[in-house]
Amino acid sequence: MVQVDPRPQAGDTVTSVGATGSDTRSGAPGDTSSDTRSKGLSGNSVGLLGSAVIGISTVAPVYCLTSTLGPTVGEVGVQMPAVFLAGFLPMLLVAFAYRELNKAVPDCGTSFTWTVKAFGPRAGWMCGWGLVIATIIVLSNLAGVATSFFYLLLGEITGSQAIADLDGNKAAHVLTCLAFIAVATAISYRGMTATKGVQYALVGLQLAVLAVFVVLAVIKAQSGDFAGSLDFSWTWLDPFAVQSFSAFTAGLSLSIFMFWGWDACLTVNEETAGSAKTPGRAALLAMVVLIGSYLLTAVASQMFSGVGDKGVGLGNPDTADNVFAALANPVMGTVLGVLLFVAVLASAAASLQTTFIPVARTVLAMSTYEALPASFATIHPRFRSPGKATVAAGIATGVFYSVMSFLSENVLIDTIYALGLMICFYYAITAFACAWFFRRELRNSARDLLFKGVFPVLGGVLLAAVFFKTLMDMWNPAYGSGSSVFGVGSVFVIGVGLLLLGVVLMLVMQRRSPAFFRGGVLTRATPALVVED
Repeated sequence: MVQVDPRPQAGDTVTSVGATGSDTRSGAPGDTSSDTRSKGLSGNSVGLLGSAVIGISTVAPVYCLTSTLGPTVGEVGVQMPAVFLAGFLPMLLVAFAYRELNKAVPDCGTSFTWTVKAFGPRAGWMCGWGLVIATIIVLSNLAGVATSFFYLLLGEITGSQAIADLDGNKAAHVLTCLAFIAVATAISYRGMTATKGVQYALVGLQLAVLAVFVVLAVIKAQSGDFAGSLDFSWTWLDPFAVQSFSAFTAGLSLSIFMFWGWDACLTVNEETAGSAKTPGRAALLAMVVLIGSYLLTAVASQMFSGVGDKGVGLGNPDTADNVFAALANPVMGTVLGVLLFVAVLASAAASLQTTFIPVARTVLAMSTYEALPASFATIHPRFRSPGKATVAAGIATGVFYSVMSFLSENVLIDTIYALGLMICFYYAITAFACAWFFRRELRNSARDLLFKGVFPVLGGVLLAAVFFKTLMDMWNPAYGSGSSVFGVGSVFVIGVGLLLLGVVLMLVMQRRSPAFFRGGVLTRATPALVVED
């Protein structure tokens, strides 16, 4: 391991040396990225398709669907497709903000770096913490789903119910989760080349199996052989048909979770060919693929199963955290049903690997800019990856999941709800940061006004509204799985407790690294106005 010194000397230019070239930032007047620093990552390692595949893989569409279809139906019933569309809208608006910020400051710190430059070090630090802790939460859930489907798949292949039941053994489950986390950490530790090598096949497998599932579910639903099946209705796409605003925001929080991860395309911007434009395009491409696959699967599942709370109905609380486990054989049959188990396992395992990308690179950037201890800025000399940051993320994930497994019997559902809170938190701050960062450019053109101002602010407002409404709702123990801590909903304890932990850690770092918090390392900035003759 080598320690890359991120601190340029007075008068120096900042040079980022990649695999095939260098990017020198001279600090010329109006250059808003002049104080950004080299991280030592491998440049030009990912193209447009590879970046989009990483974004899709990080989201883990099959995993998201199996763990979210049930809870969403439980909140909004047949309006599930409408809520998915509603969740897509703020994400799309925020994606425009990410694209514009990346063009101006292509830095792997993304939300952290951009928020510091817009609002200052403390807001930026908390935004970075929101991203980091959201990633730790989703990594723990990915490991949990991978473990569940690992034992279910073994049970299907061997025909042994005893093997399938091992997932219900808490000790065996947690130990297997830790093993998955360790393997994923080791692969991510080896850098982008190892990470992207298997992602094309795994993402292709997920999308192909989903396509087969959708076709078979629709065909069987229309056959009339299943009592719970429903005929498709366009009213399913009407968000105003949801019974209450509280139910809508709860469903929306889950829907937003289903799109989380597309910004991994941006966190590899320093390793992407055409770092200013390619990551933003890749993020939008990933979003289109995701919303298409989600809507088709939601409609097909609802047509086949209905929304009842018995049997294979999507509203059955006994199958809510793992819908595909119940639907695999009825929809796809014994042989093809195994493919659905494989797809969920591959989805969770692949995302478990790629999800280390945003957290490791955010921690790397925060360390490089002296917002975290300098040791996390260590880059592996061969793999050009943030080695210590990756290992730290793996350890934190393992500890978090182990603790939560013994605190809450429904840790999977509760942490998904808490994750929605974290996602709204840091995405909303980033969206507002975009409008403020580009505030002097908003009158330049209609395009600048819309994509740098109106769309980001609208996306930020929508996410902030969901954040505060969810914050109020989750105080009730009935929110989420129904578990509580001293009479307070466990989702509230998880979400708010982790945000407060971030405040405490920020105050500790403020004493250890006063230069960053005085604004002397990464400075506030806005693009300079360019007056054309």
